[in-house]
Amino acid sequence: MKTISILGSTGSIGTQTLDVVRANGDLRVAGIAAGRNVRLLEAQIREFSPKVVAVWEEEAAKELKTAVADLDVKIMTGMEGLLEVATLPEAEIVVTAIVGMIGIRPTIEAIRAGKDIALANKETLVTAGHLIMPLAQECGVRILPVDSEHSAIFQCLNGEQPSQIEKLLITASGGPFRGRTAEELKGVRVEDALKHPNWSMGQKITIDSATLVNKGLEVMEAKWLFGMDLDQIEVVVQPQSVIHSMIEFKDGAIMAQLGTPDMKLPIQYALYYPERRYLAGDRLDFAKLGQITFERPDTEVFLGLPYAYRAAREGGSMPTIFNAANERAVSRFLQRKIGFTDIYEIIAACMDAHKKIEHPSLEQILEAEQEAYELIESRW
Repeated sequence: MKTISILGSTGSIGTQTLDVVRANGDLRVAGIAAGRNVRLLEAQIREFSPKVVAVWEEEAAKELKTAVADLDVKIMTGMEGLLEVATLPEAEIVVTAIVGMIGIRPTIEAIRAGKDIALANKETLVTAGHLIMPLAQECGVRILPVDSEHSAIFQCLNGEQPSQIEKLLITASGGPFRGRTAEELKGVRVEDALKHPNWSMGQKITIDSATLVNKGLEVMEAKWLFGMDLDQIEVVVQPQSVIHSMIEFKDGAIMAQLGTPDMKLPIQYALYYPERRYLAGDRLDFAKLGQITFERPDTEVFLGLPYAYRAAREGGSMPTIFNAANERAVSRFLQRKIGFTDIYEIIAACMDAHKKIEHPSLEQILEAEQEAYELIESRW
């Protein structure tokens, strides 16, 4: 029996993690954390019997306490609750599926408590990779990637020597607007941006996929996860989303991980690594697929990717500014307060205005996040 905690249990990755738990008889859920989805949290508590549940919003926590008053479960709120769930003594692995920079502190404390991390929170490594990776090594903790692209690289590396890698090839679907011009992007609606051609994901990551910001975040993550230079990381558009990423070795050989677009595969692989388990679902039918095509990403139109490379090359606190600016801009776009291409404008303005801190502490990372938010509030 393996015991886990889940940060972000009501989101896309969190609910699919619970699908994996449901399909296997040897996973136990010690704690879950979420924002405010009381109805779904109650259902999860009744089915999986976690010991501790953290709810970010105070009012939602009060409502949940009433709903599960008949059960023996501890309900907590805010950051205190997140930290409690992340460090439960009985949890061996913490699935960090919470969205945003709010996930950094719980991840750090989980590592300090000796927990392996099934990492689905991009912001953790994007903004604090220089803190997280050395800490994980010091504490003897494994960082197991849950993103499909990083899981693909991780799987291809199994049994190989990282020193033999020439480059990483991270694949992208191209999102719902692949092939459009910059002019055509100006009038796109929220509904259009949320229609991803292949993947079923949460709203924020779906918008990030449409802007190619998500791919830029993955490049930054890969740098830390696999110890690569940015010049060794290349993005390739693969519209069918069946090649999840590839590795090119020094001898020219290329390894790829293929499969249907199903996030339960990387989730299950992280939870059971190095064991592979049966996973129900569709299988890739090559005859039906017919072809797999490739393109270069259009970095003249989809500015999320070149801006991410810029932030990563400058380093220090700049990736935090990139991430925080995007986070707030996407929120405004989803609220229909700004247009789609305004996301790029906001990211660029925040990066241009920022005075980089070379080796930011956690406190300085959070201050940089606030700086980006305040600039956006004052201008947009």
